[in-house]
Amino acid sequence: MRTEISTAAAFVTRLLRAAGGIGEEQLRCFRECLQEALREHYKHHWFPLVPSKGSGYRCIRINHKMDPLIGKAAGMIGLSHERLFQLLPSELTLWVDPFEVSYRIGEDGSICVLYESPQPGGKATKPLESRTSCKEEWGLSRSSPSKNYNMMTVSS
Repeated sequence: MRTEISTAAAFVTRLLRAAGGIGEEQLRCFRECLQEALREHYKHHWFPLVPSKGSGYRCIRINHKMDPLIGKAAGMIGLSHERLFQLLPSELTLWVDPFEVSYRIGEDGSICVLYESPQPGGKATKPLESRTSCKEEWGLSRSSPSKNYNMMTVSS
């Protein structure tokens, strides 16, 4: 759970960094606060033997409403929901599941994998989607104002 949460928090932090206007110390604090909020939120909803169980509960979602966990972490560094909506995509879904973290920007965007590891017992995992198509999507089909985001890949 630690790697998946770290990956998710680092991804959201990177989106904020790319938008600009937030200092590195604030970003570090945001990332740590988000990691703690996710750990607390997921502690009774993490099922490595059945990774899809609880996936909806663990989903981080911005859909013209700010995800409460992101909002909580942002509040710890003095960022309002209004400011977050200016900095983050207006449509973002981030799935944080055992052995995989993936995201989608926009309702019609491709699902891109940030982190994937093999499940215990040697079960094969699906191949990673094309990183190129995910990079291209960031520039082509966002619902937010145009921003220059870079793809972040985390591996174990």
